[in-house]
Amino acid sequence: MFNRRDYKIERMIMSDHKFKQSKIMIPVLFAALAVLMLLSLLIGRYPVSAGEAFHIVFVSPFVEQAATEDTRWIVVQILRLPRILLATMAGLGRAMAGGAMQGVFRNPLVGPEILGVSSGAAFGGVLAIFLGFGELPQIAASAFAFGCLALVLAFILAGAARQHGVIGLVLAGLIIGGFFGSATGLLTYMADPETKLPNIVYWLMGSFAAATYDQVAFMAAVSLVAMPPLLGLSWRINILSLGDADAKALGVKINFLRWLIVVLVSLVVAAQVAVSGGVGWVGLIMPHLARMLVGPDHVKLLPVSSLLGGIYLLLMDDLARSLTGGEIPIGLLTSMIGTPVFAFFFIKLHGKGWSND
Repeated sequence: MFNRRDYKIERMIMSDHKFKQSKIMIPVLFAALAVLMLLSLLIGRYPVSAGEAFHIVFVSPFVEQAATEDTRWIVVQILRLPRILLATMAGLGRAMAGGAMQGVFRNPLVGPEILGVSSGAAFGGVLAIFLGFGELPQIAASAFAFGCLALVLAFILAGAARQHGVIGLVLAGLIIGGFFGSATGLLTYMADPETKLPNIVYWLMGSFAAATYDQVAFMAAVSLVAMPPLLGLSWRINILSLGDADAKALGVKINFLRWLIVVLVSLVVAAQVAVSGGVGWVGLIMPHLARMLVGPDHVKLLPVSSLLGGIYLLLMDDLARSLTGGEIPIGLLTSMIGTPVFAFFFIKLHGKGWSND
């Protein structure tokens, strides 16, 4: 966990340069994300010029007549735009969730999937495919439902064990996540190797290839419910990150606040897994990078983490659909790049505010 004394010192000695830097970081990252989203419209096997993409998106959006006459309109408006929007929102939400969880649990190794929600959502998606409900809306609905169920079970287990603190919640999440992970493995083993198994394996590795506007609307709705409250609670996360004793002394209802943040984070994580399958490391790495850029203040850390997550996941999706002739599962790319980057952060941050206790 955090060493509370070192964490306080780190916040007190944050340089004026970093403080000034944090003021311009959000608009710079926002502009970078907007530019990347526009450039992503041009990436793909079918060539589309910048002028054509701009006209299709901003001048003649959703013109039904164009869908039957213009291949470029189909490529940009039906295939690329919803994929870009979905990948961006998934990255925004996943990274913000990771930053919030690291602050609440006072641990740099915590990711948004620690409570078993990702495992529950993965099981839900696999179960839908296994039972023959292979349509994307059915898979997404099942994944989201089981992700939420995993959170409820973690609550129940922690309550039954009378463990309402951080350690009890983490252990409950590990138990629930382990159970759903085993159940997912069992279904994968039992799946028909010719019809269902390939779909299960591919879905678990993650992809935005089948993104639709319905999925975009669903992810946007969940994000609007969960992310603004997380931003509003960012200064309270600062207090939680100082430790329970200090938070109580300042009059914060730590149990209620911790559970509220956990619920909001879990909604975002369940929604992301539901629409795109397994995508790891975003919520673990981006908060570290944001912390290096703007310091440990969650008022700045959460929005910067979120924007970095949107940029990172959209960039990974661009690579996934352009590096080879086929579609590379995005979960493989985020893991292959995420592990060495996290190793760098592990070495870089050792002894600089993090502690083993």
